[in-house]
Amino acid sequence: MSKIFKFIAMGVLVQTAAWGASTAVCKGCHGQNWEKAAMGKAKVVKDMSIAQISKALKGYKNGTYGGPMKGLMKAQVASLSIADIEKMAAAIKK
Repeated sequence: MSKIFKFIAMGVLVQTAAWGASTAVCKGCHGQNWEKAAMGKAKVVKDMSIAQISKALKGYKNGTYGGPMKGLMKAQVASLSIADIEKMAAAIKK
């Protein structure tokens, strides 16, 4: 099971890097309308403000934010610039 999870995580990471600041990959876990608690452990993104989303993504990037999904999320945002993160946060709350 661990190998399957790692394979999926790597696929998502590669897609995130290729798509830059796209939110399409995020919706796989967080829901099409940001309504899901990803993997039953994350905050519901639709309930967060732009500032909270941006702070969370920046925190995942620098390792200062996150709970059980911290490692997975750090990998997801590693290739994003701060400008990409700001664009993503704004796009999510559109």
